[in-house]
Amino acid sequence: MLRIIDARTGQPVPAAPARRGPTRVHVHAPGPGTAGVRVLLVADLLIRALELDGTPAWALLSDGEDGTRLREAAAALGIRPFEDAGAFGPGAGQTVHVVGEGGAAPEGATVAVAAADPPAPDLSDPDALRLALLARNHHARVVLDASALDDARETLARWRRAVATWARQPSRPVPGEVRDRLRAAWEDDADAPGVLRVLRQVETDPDLPDGARFETYAYADRFLGLHLARDVGAPR
Repeated sequence: MLRIIDARTGQPVPAAPARRGPTRVHVHAPGPGTAGVRVLLVADLLIRALELDGTPAWALLSDGEDGTRLREAAAALGIRPFEDAGAFGPGAGQTVHVVGEGGAAPEGATVAVAAADPPAPDLSDPDALRLALLARNHHARVVLDASALDDARETLARWRRAVATWARQPSRPVPGEVRDRLRAAWEDDADAPGVLRVLRQVETDPDLPDGARFETYAYADRFLGLHLARDVGAPR
């Protein structure tokens, strides 16, 4: 079950009701810049982790000033659409609030997302931007300089080539130990860097068949949202 670090107490708390009711993930975005996009991305990861665990999730957004630009940037990064929180009452189930670091913490479990620079996101390669943001824990400040984005682009290109190659081999199930490590990472406060570490180990493990590598990357991408299988079946 997904547990988050509650910004109010610094302690881990469950992000899903004990009886498997829905969880409302309510985003309070600081604006349309990189910091706001990062807040929405963390909320997207929380929803993906909840759904992978079988918990219904409801994505709500209080977007404040210039919400149209924020939603457009989020869509470019593959972040799911959020409904307008102002149109809905409290409802049943549990609510997890996602805020920018230093923002007002509402009543209820709250995830605080650290700042991101530069102020305006570089949307020329949205998947690379998404990966560069995922590479740092969301409690740590991130600086998206040219080097970070270049590294993300190179990693994505390498992984997509590898996934397309592995897909040509007989399928093999995700090894149980690898599946457990992936789930342990994303259920631990949506630890995206932990998931990426597992994929790097799987990429080079000499004892894994290529079919198992493919299934592992496809499974992990349900959380990461990086379109890792995009080039499967494309002409070589």
